[in-house]
Amino acid sequence: MTEFIPPAKPLIGDEERAAVDRVLRSGMLAQGPEVKAFEEEFSAHFGLGRACVAVNSGTSGQHLGLLSSGVKAGDEVIVPSFTFAATANSVALTGATPIFADIDADDFCLSPEAIEASITERTVGVMPVHLYGHPAKMDRIMAIAEKHGIQVFEDAAQAHGAKLGGTPVGAFGTFAMFSLYPTKNMTSGEGGMVSVANAEIERNMRLYRNQGMEKQYHNEVVGLNNRMTDIHAAIGRVQLTKVGGWTAQRQQNAAFLSANLEGVTVPPVAPGAEHVYHQYTVRVASDRDGLAAALREEYNIGSGMFYPVPNHRLAPFQVDVDLPETERAARECLSLPVHPSLSQGDLERIVEAVNALAKAGA
Repeated sequence: MTEFIPPAKPLIGDEERAAVDRVLRSGMLAQGPEVKAFEEEFSAHFGLGRACVAVNSGTSGQHLGLLSSGVKAGDEVIVPSFTFAATANSVALTGATPIFADIDADDFCLSPEAIEASITERTVGVMPVHLYGHPAKMDRIMAIAEKHGIQVFEDAAQAHGAKLGGTPVGAFGTFAMFSLYPTKNMTSGEGGMVSVANAEIERNMRLYRNQGMEKQYHNEVVGLNNRMTDIHAAIGRVQLTKVGGWTAQRQQNAAFLSANLEGVTVPPVAPGAEHVYHQYTVRVASDRDGLAAALREEYNIGSGMFYPVPNHRLAPFQVDVDLPETERAARECLSLPVHPSLSQGDLERIVEAVNALAKAGA
């Protein structure tokens, strides 16, 4: 049996282990100097030009970002349905209502036309997701937001280093959340990083993540314990030194797949966009599930189906709304391995398998 090719693979090396050991020896394990350094280095590395605030997960980052931006019960925030549930969950956790809008077929991101059609008198913001590592149409989305006087909250969980027109994702909206979960393009073991547009939101974020306190025992708001530990920050700081090379390898792997795959629709890249390929997602016109099963059973290749159940059909939401591109993507999308651990032989095996199975109609 050939060796299994996993759909994703965290990369943790000796440098990360040494960094953790350094923190353990220091005795400063909770939020401390490593977190502060990680926040500053993250902003500088990705050219965000704004402050960053570290938290214990991406979902925490979204939730606290929304609270810090003034989102509250009775408000509406426009979100895609074709994404991980954390996007809509974070809105619902503030007491606001997620309003599900459709995506565009080309980039799997929120459709600007669908956003505009979803705006009501209760709309306070829109949360585009830079899905799979491809930037949303931020130029058009920012123009719509300015026209209607609403905020833009970026879900950049999968898009570390992605750009549109030379501007990095995370530098457009009121805030942007980057996930640092183990399978993301870089990790801190677990955690999230939030870039913020101004000092007021930064201060709010720091209050909310720390029980509502800036000064100990002088709580200013009802906060949460969403701090990042120095242990996790130390891992993240090392990963920052490697993520650029990993991204370049993902892009090279994606280029090889796009040049050689047949029988599936490969992911396009918009003009002016830099795709960082958190996932390499193809469309399978017929029997996506059958192709995924055959890849695993016949070729020992893993793949991922993100997201077969759109958020608007999940139990907590159950909204009757017509989202044809969302439903089509949920039926057709399959993410193939693209991570930087792949060898040239792995890439050739993926191409051989997909082409053979697609030709056979698997």
